[in-house]
Amino acid sequence: MAAAAAFSLLPSSLSRPPKRPPTSFFLSKSISFHNFSNPTRHFRYPIFSLLHHNKKHSQFSPSILPKLPVPSNPFASICESLLVFSTSVLLSFALFVTDVDPAVAFVVTTPRKLQTDELATVRLFQENTPSVVYITNLAVRQDAFTLDVLEVPQGSGSGFVWDKDGHIVTNYHVIRGASDLRVTLADQTTFDAKVVGFDQDKDVAVLSIDAPKDKLRPIPVGISADLLVGQKVFAIGNPFGLDHTLTTGVISGLRREISSAATGRPIQDVIQTDAAINPGNSGGPLLDSSGNLIGINTAIYSPSGASSGVGFSIPVDTVSGIVDQLVRFGKVTRPILGIKFAPDQSVEQLGVSGVLVLDAPANGPAGKAGLLPTKRDAYGRLILGDIITSVNGKKVTNGSDLYRILDQCKVGDKVTVEVLRGDHMEKIPVILEPKPDES
Repeated sequence: MAAAAAFSLLPSSLSRPPKRPPTSFFLSKSISFHNFSNPTRHFRYPIFSLLHHNKKHSQFSPSILPKLPVPSNPFASICESLLVFSTSVLLSFALFVTDVDPAVAFVVTTPRKLQTDELATVRLFQENTPSVVYITNLAVRQDAFTLDVLEVPQGSGSGFVWDKDGHIVTNYHVIRGASDLRVTLADQTTFDAKVVGFDQDKDVAVLSIDAPKDKLRPIPVGISADLLVGQKVFAIGNPFGLDHTLTTGVISGLRREISSAATGRPIQDVIQTDAAINPGNSGGPLLDSSGNLIGINTAIYSPSGASSGVGFSIPVDTVSGIVDQLVRFGKVTRPILGIKFAPDQSVEQLGVSGVLVLDAPANGPAGKAGLLPTKRDAYGRLILGDIITSVNGKKVTNGSDLYRILDQCKVGDKVTVEVLRGDHMEKIPVILEPKPDES
């Protein structure tokens, strides 16, 4: 009776008239809904899950399309209608109460995925960029028409923070000839810089700026004695004035030798890399994969002046000793023999091997020890001086060999110099002294 009463309250449109033929219509793709009154039957209802389209009904034809019969059970139809209505209400309520931007409510943004090596490179750049600075070399020029004295930039380069006391390390050729220097930090703050000291022979210079300690982030210093060919390196600098540029590469070679641009004295144990080094990169750091300093980018081998894949960096083991001396004493105390020698090509033309002494001042170490310089006799004939063939038993064939041996000595050391004098060999003891301007 209760069921009958319930059905009697329903509108007449929900009850199915008897003996009415089932109404059917066609859908190329329909939505399947389960018949709750009869689990064994499935009928088509255009609301719920998609039914897989029959591949053989690929062409549209009403005769082959599936029919959508109206359910024969009125109670099931009521339940379906109530379920659809309830679902719609719940979805509408959820969207109404949820605070979601309608423009992005259904937009799913896939996060950028980086490989492990990419993440390491990004992290290395972010952590070491605050240690790299931009150096501007200013020179005084006089205007040709107004005769006003102007200060104009004549060059730029890179450098890095050495310590919290404001010491900046760079190449000597970056600051050479400057009347004033300016250092720009990573946050674009600029400070006037003073020259603490420089070493022309090794192309290293130290500057000082008066900056707050919280703005200075010293670069982590590594070692270069255990480097291997093939390991990754990273160069950060300001090529062509483009500040804080990162280039990557590998160590292409070790123990190379280049000459100082200022004095021509050889720099030994130089690191060769294929990381792009261009004008403006000079003085910037060369880092290993851990972000530690292993060298100072100083030169490139290129006929055009741009990067050709052959760059050179002064090893950090050499730089550390020089910087310590410059910070403490403002100069580098390096021993000398106190001679001037002939170009290597001239000695080769004589058919001998060694270093020909052109001049040995009497107040210098070699002059005091008795080395003979080249001179002319009373008739204008050239009399060759002593030809140095070895120092401390190490063979000397050219000027680079002599410099290399002296770099391993200290001021005050007593060395044995073997020379070819005329047609016989002599061994002469010499006490090394510092340069006259460094004493």
